[in-house]
Amino acid sequence: MTVSTTKNTDDSANQGSSASQVLHQQILGSRRFSNYWWATVVLLGATGFVLAGLSSYLNVNLLPFTTPNEITFVPQGLAMTFYGVTGLLLALYLWIVVILDVGGGYNDFNKEAGKVHIFRWGFLGKNRKIEIEFPTQDVQAVRVEVKEGLNPRRALYLRVKGRRNVPLTRVGQPLSVQKLETEGAQLAQFLGVPLEGL
Repeated sequence: MTVSTTKNTDDSANQGSSASQVLHQQILGSRRFSNYWWATVVLLGATGFVLAGLSSYLNVNLLPFTTPNEITFVPQGLAMTFYGVTGLLLALYLWIVVILDVGGGYNDFNKEAGKVHIFRWGFLGKNRKIEIEFPTQDVQAVRVEVKEGLNPRRALYLRVKGRRNVPLTRVGQPLSVQKLETEGAQLAQFLGVPLEGL
């Protein structure tokens, strides 16, 4: 999560009025190196399986570095074709998720306007754009959630009056506890609310 703070002051700020402040956090979505890597690996592997299966069916060598046309189509070639097609469908899904940048977006905290704006890209359809907006005075606390174990979860949430907890951190590889605590403390200080969960 990238955090940038912008402070704007005018001449009246020198006379005791408070400066306007905006905190913008960019959230990394599906366009991570690991997703590009796995989508490419699955695509190459699945293509190899499909070509091996087709080679055994057509009795023509479609792969230059091996001789899959010597494999009998039933059952080996048929199984390889099935696994290859399944892999291609999985690769297609992974590439669509990366291209659409599912989970990417930003968090905007605007003290001058008195609004919090959370935006994320979703999948296809009417939920493609996910936006939540509420007044900054409705924010009651910043909550840090740390759960260790087989499926660790480390996340920041906003506790908002009249709503469920609003998640702020990215989905995927969890942040380090130290980084999570630092970002939570900075946000709580910026919003003037308590930090919970430590």
